Amino acid sequence: MSRARDTVATAPRSRRASPASARASDARAKRPRRRLRRLTKWTLSLGLLVTALALGAQWTLHQSFFRVQHVTFVGLRHESSTAVLAASGLASHPAMIDVNGATIEKSLSTFTWISALTVTKHWPNTIVVSVHESAAVAVAFSAKHVLEYVDQTGRDLGPAPLRVNLPTLVYLHPTSTSWPFARAGEGAAYVASQLPRAFGSQVSVISENAQGVVTLQMTTPVSFILGPATNLHAKFVAVASVIAHSTLAPGAIVDVTVPDELAVTPRSAS
Repeated sequence: MSRARDTVATAPRSRRASPASARASDARAKRPRRRLRRLTKWTLSLGLLVTALALGAQWTLHQSFFRVQHVTFVGLRHESSTAVLAASGLASHPAMIDVNGATIEKSLSTFTWISALTVTKHWPNTIVVSVHESAAVAVAFSAKHVLEYVDQTGRDLGPAPLRVNLPTLVYLHPTSTSWPFARAGEGAAYVASQLPRAFGSQVSVISENAQGVVTLQMTTPVSFILGPATNLHAKFVAVASVIAHSTLAPGAIVDVTVPDELAVTPRSAS
């Protein structure tokens, strides 16, 4: 009986963890916490370093060495380079990193000849602005009887010389004889932009009436009624064919509204 009691009494002591084992267990539990603290400190330090570098870079890039000092405009022929430079904001020597092509293009949108542009940065302090100008496809007289260049959308581009090798646009309307430079008459401007080389130089006047019927008046003088500004390729082929293979008296009118069904009037009703 004495031995049994001794066995029962000593068994729990054999299952108790030793002090060394408890310390090892505590150490293992603390390792992830220490690693987390080190990782947090490392991440914080890295964040501070990146922030410091970014602020330093911003400060450096805004110094005078990295500010716009030289500006070159390429393709600018009809607008004043001085006025364009002033409107672009580049004359104030902004930081190169702050130069934005879209902002510059918006600032220059008031210049009628400038249709688009591309801004190229040449570090450390040079900007090249490549300007895409609108193309003048015709001329027209304004309400003040001033001859103006007109682009393919019918937009007024500014004064033109009285002698210029471009067709003149005429808007035939009961209450308005001057070019509207707007939606009305833009069909004639579009036709002017599409004239083929085969006979484009022979077109002296392009008129459009209130119904959108476009007519070409040639230097011969012979007129070709195109109708609306649609199916132009077929209509131009018909015009070129008539010019090449027919002898028309001055004042003749050829209707090519339906290219396959030409209608020729020997002379105008007037």
